[in-house]
Amino acid sequence: MQTVYTVLILLLVVGGTRLAAQLIPLPLPLIQIAAGAALAWPSLGLHVALDPELFMFLFIPPLLFADGWRMPKGEFWKMRWPILTLAFALVLFTVVGGGVFIHLLIPEIPWAAAFALAAVLSPTDALAVSAIAQNRLPKRLMHVLQGEALMNDASGLVAFKFAIAAAMTGTFSLMDASLNFLLVAVGGLASGVFLSWLLGRIRAWMIRRGWDDPATHVVLMLLLPFACYMIAEELGVSGILAAVAAGMMQSWVDLLPRQTNTRLLNRSVWSMLEFAFNGVVFLLLGLQLPDILKSVAHHADDVMWRSSLLLFYVLAVFAVLLLLRFGWVWCYWKVSVRFEQWWGIELGGRAGEPVLRLSAISALSGVRGAVTLAGVLSVPLLLHDGSAFPQRDLIIFIAAGVILVSLIAATIGLPILLRGLPAASNDQRELEALAVWRKTAAAAIRMLEGEEMPASAGGDADETARLAEMKAKLMAEYRHELDLAPDSKEARERARALELADQALRIKALRAQRLELYRMRREHEIDDETMREVLGELDNQEAWVTSKAGRWV
Repeated sequence: MQTVYTVLILLLVVGGTRLAAQLIPLPLPLIQIAAGAALAWPSLGLHVALDPELFMFLFIPPLLFADGWRMPKGEFWKMRWPILTLAFALVLFTVVGGGVFIHLLIPEIPWAAAFALAAVLSPTDALAVSAIAQNRLPKRLMHVLQGEALMNDASGLVAFKFAIAAAMTGTFSLMDASLNFLLVAVGGLASGVFLSWLLGRIRAWMIRRGWDDPATHVVLMLLLPFACYMIAEELGVSGILAAVAAGMMQSWVDLLPRQTNTRLLNRSVWSMLEFAFNGVVFLLLGLQLPDILKSVAHHADDVMWRSSLLLFYVLAVFAVLLLLRFGWVWCYWKVSVRFEQWWGIELGGRAGEPVLRLSAISALSGVRGAVTLAGVLSVPLLLHDGSAFPQRDLIIFIAAGVILVSLIAATIGLPILLRGLPAASNDQRELEALAVWRKTAAAAIRMLEGEEMPASAGGDADETARLAEMKAKLMAEYRHELDLAPDSKEARERARALELADQALRIKALRAQRLELYRMRREHEIDDETMREVLGELDNQEAWVTSKAGRWV
């Protein structure tokens, strides 16, 4: 029962912190970390021993799956080069550069352990950045950060595992590590794509047989990221990349026919799940802080553990990570512009952009989060020879400190750097959405024009139709406002017949709009984000039209 009480308390606090964020001028992640630390205070005494493997399994796959699902695929492809270089090349650059600096700064941390700490600090958390920036980041930069965060979790953790293995055994082979990394990454992506495709085929088969209950399909969707993670890990490949690939593939599978109600329920369920899981992740981070701080008291006699030195270690490591990221992004942007000017190869950069400011924003946006915490807590206690892992407590303390400092730095620095910077091409997206609505409306009109309606007996058919249309609209407005049921059975039958005729026409028009929307996406006239926005509105309209039919029953 204690576990149940703990879960309920955490969920209650997550909801409370969301309300508190309306009153406290701080980003929600910082409020949740502070709330978690308060819960772990001795007077409250809520203690949660974080199992890294369980944490990675319960929280990371669904969150990354949802991120991959919502990631605009067109934008991801357009920005593939900066995303891939940040997710893989920058991780390697951070591991090498950061590891060398950590060892030189603290010689007591061996080379392998220093590289392990640098590797676990390389993954970024785009969710925290989004909460801090409050949708003020330029659209292209936000897409790059989201794509990077989806990929560098896997690359950082794989590098971390290799470094830990080297620390445990004392041996390391660059060739074996590189080949293994490639197999792990490609295998994870392939397994995620295959499992998502397989689930799509199963769902399509179920729909053809009439098994289209939304709850059943949503449950299958909820289980998919966990299944991808488990199967991939059992195969020895990256479970994180499998969850990401499954989410990105699922956005196409989500376009199955006869799935309006399923999509509506799916969006609601996943929005709730993301909110709860994100909140619990940061609460758990706060709950671990007292245990991490206890290590300071445990090592009070050690000169290395003086508070001034500890703070210096954290700030120095964070500063180096910041400089490495800034230098990499600045160089990449400069090189990409030159490549486009000289050879016509587009690598993501654009001439005329404020490169220094965007590089600084990107550097501060490299916030560390849940994956870093889970990874560093998985550092083993003992080496293979039975001796203690060198400076394990110090490594965990530095990692936790860098997480907090990165959050605070982004909270302070990003609003300053974003001041006066255009917040992205939201206007362009709105114009694109308006164009989509015009084209889909035209498709619906063409369908309605081709729909033959029975002419009235006697009189001017056109005039009768116009009057009937006006009367029906007026009556529908009054029925919607007052929602008064007819008195007699005959009136109810007439009203129901009119409702069903109206419903059939509206559904045909909406489906014509949806087919036009799918065509525009297939021909790359619009991106995924616009399609998802318009498709959601069409689904809402169809759900409303469908629900009206039961009014007179």
